[in-house]
Amino acid sequence: MQLFYNSEIKSTDTFFQFDKEESKHIIKVLRKRGGDIIYITNGKGNLFHSEITLESEKKCEVKIIKIDTFEARKYNLHIAIAPTKMNDRLEWFLEKATEIGIDEISLILCDHSERKTFKIDRAEKIIQAAMKQSNQFYLPKINEPISFIEFISKETDSLKFIAHCEEDKKDLFKNGIQANQNILVLIGPEGDFSPKEIALALKNNFIPVSLGNTRLRTETAGIVACHTVALINE
Repeated sequence: MQLFYNSEIKSTDTFFQFDKEESKHIIKVLRKRGGDIIYITNGKGNLFHSEITLESEKKCEVKIIKIDTFEARKYNLHIAIAPTKMNDRLEWFLEKATEIGIDEISLILCDHSERKTFKIDRAEKIIQAAMKQSNQFYLPKINEPISFIEFISKETDSLKFIAHCEEDKKDLFKNGIQANQNILVLIGPEGDFSPKEIALALKNNFIPVSLGNTRLRTETAGIVACHTVALINE
């Protein structure tokens, strides 16, 4: 199933019109024609079965013929991760985490962070493409970069973890979680969290955990955390 995404389509719509860019892609690139059935999600759990009624490169219009509604996962996974020095590594994490299953991603600026900026617009497109490719109907949320101190002071109803490389006493992440829990995991930069940040996280009730015996890159650690939660919830 080839899946299209548009945040504007609503469950009350009977017809929908794509913008010029998407219309051109559907009609000229994909060569869809009147009467063809296409599938659209709004990233909010809806799948719209629709039929092309107007095949124009400037204004492709469809009629909604059926709507499927999918329940959200019984758990919520939020990973707060430091932007990597190389953009492509973080983009890889965004793509793969979306495919595996994640609900929210926050970018945190840490003491050892080598990159302080990141293009959210590009990140959103990567997440949208990964959602469509993996045939999912909920779009993960990505938040603008925020300082570590500001982030950990935010209120949350999630079980909170910090994955770090210091030789402190800590259990394996997989041993600290169960199915159907809301989980928040902090993943640090290439140079790890600073001792000050770790102490501050513990003071704010974050549980220190290990993701295994090997030293992982930032983006790999994020994927391991994401996959661990997905497996626990299988």
